[in-house]
Amino acid sequence: MKISLVEEMRAIDAKAKDEYGIPELVLMENAGHRTAEAVCELLGQPDGKSVIVLAGTGNNGGDAFAAARHLVNDGARVKIFLVGDPEHLTASAAKNRATDEKMGIEIYELTSDRAWDRLNVSLRFADVVVDGILGTGIHGELKKPVLRLIETVNASGKAVVSIDIPSGVIADTGAVTSVAIQAATTLTLGLPKPGHFLCPGAACTGELLVDDIGLPLSLLTDAAIRQTLLDDEAAKALLPERPLDAHKGMCGRILVIAGSRGMTGAAYLASLAALKAGAGIVTLAVPESLHDLMEMKTTEVMTVPVPETKPQSGIMGGDKALGTLLELTGSYDAVLMGPGLGRAPETGELVRKIAAFLEKPMVLDADAIYAFRGHLKELARCKQVPVLTPHLGELAGLLGIELPELRENLIQRVRNAAADLQCLIVAKSECTLAAYPQGEVFFTSKGNPGMATAGCGDVLAGTIAGLMEQTESGLAPILGVYLHGLAGDLAASKFGEGLTASDVLAEVPHALVRLRRAQHGQK
Repeated sequence: MKISLVEEMRAIDAKAKDEYGIPELVLMENAGHRTAEAVCELLGQPDGKSVIVLAGTGNNGGDAFAAARHLVNDGARVKIFLVGDPEHLTASAAKNRATDEKMGIEIYELTSDRAWDRLNVSLRFADVVVDGILGTGIHGELKKPVLRLIETVNASGKAVVSIDIPSGVIADTGAVTSVAIQAATTLTLGLPKPGHFLCPGAACTGELLVDDIGLPLSLLTDAAIRQTLLDDEAAKALLPERPLDAHKGMCGRILVIAGSRGMTGAAYLASLAALKAGAGIVTLAVPESLHDLMEMKTTEVMTVPVPETKPQSGIMGGDKALGTLLELTGSYDAVLMGPGLGRAPETGELVRKIAAFLEKPMVLDADAIYAFRGHLKELARCKQVPVLTPHLGELAGLLGIELPELRENLIQRVRNAAADLQCLIVAKSECTLAAYPQGEVFFTSKGNPGMATAGCGDVLAGTIAGLMEQTESGLAPILGVYLHGLAGDLAASKFGEGLTASDVLAEVPHALVRLRRAQHGQK
């Protein structure tokens, strides 16, 4: 499923009208009808239930006016409260308001203390509230009446169904300038928006429903829309069947360069994750003073000692280490560098030299990403398109900006960075984004807050690396993101917020099994 920016959705609406001859009023009618259905799904039996409909003066308010009519026909008791100058109603919204008036539906304009008092009393007895205040077109600070209305609704504690996006959320970024409606359900029209998935907007959205409201499928699947939701249906096409005559050499030989003193757990999690994701052979290259420990800790993962800058330092670096690792890389299909590797200058130099040499799939995580701070031109000159798996703090540091600046326009920042650095960037956040140098951005549909725990990123990096030879290397990052998120959800169903990275690691094979079953139409 595509995810649309505001301007892209406006273009879709315009094309539906101009090229397909679908009047705006028809789309508004469909939106109103589907909103009423969503309210009824929340209410159960609507007969006699009290519904408060909040309408602004734009087309979002017109959708709300249309929904009110359908709710009355379903037997609900409806009151509409209009915020804003009624003279500024759009033409379609004004027509729907006029129809509601002819049906005898109560409509109150929030222009007096008496009207606000009536709203407060009505909210007390309401069973549900419909939010049609602002929609996706907001920018800048909220006007005082709108701000007051949103705060009043949130304070009431009533369940809210928002039309398109909770009022107050900026659709393209998920930002909230001051306050936003806390919805129980959001019915988005046509396509979902980035603000449904990125916080703080994601935390306001509640259950997300998507309805095409009769828009032509060709418009909703246009390749020019370069944001895609990585859902179950999309994931099924990413992993080819493993052939009957498969052997370990066919399923991926992965070299993991990781670990330093005090950070051996990251190396362990990443290398084992590559195997759990289905790779045939995984070798972990670690500083030589840590080798015996890791050889005892790992069973299926093989280990190789790498020369250190100083004996017993646990720090990789120097010409001997470079020679050892470059020779090793020739025997492997893909290389993962970075988990727990450390930030010593000699290690950073080692990472950059290996990255410059490699002509095969490569994943850079954690400290390997740190190695390129101040060396972005070297990263852009890599012989292959490396996969970077930073959390947002690491990405901000790499780009030389502050985290709030990155967050301000996350999609565009990540997209631009992928193009400028010629990298595939997997930006880990509440909704992990995978951005390709050509401009395509994928949003994950899996994952949960319990995964905010040490080591989960190492498992992700290893999962992606482990898939490099099993599917097209360019698809491995998004497939890895999907499987990692699904594994996290499976772990959360058992352990909740107490899950650990090892719990997620243990569920990666189960996530693979689920995906295989889905591919074959099995439950």
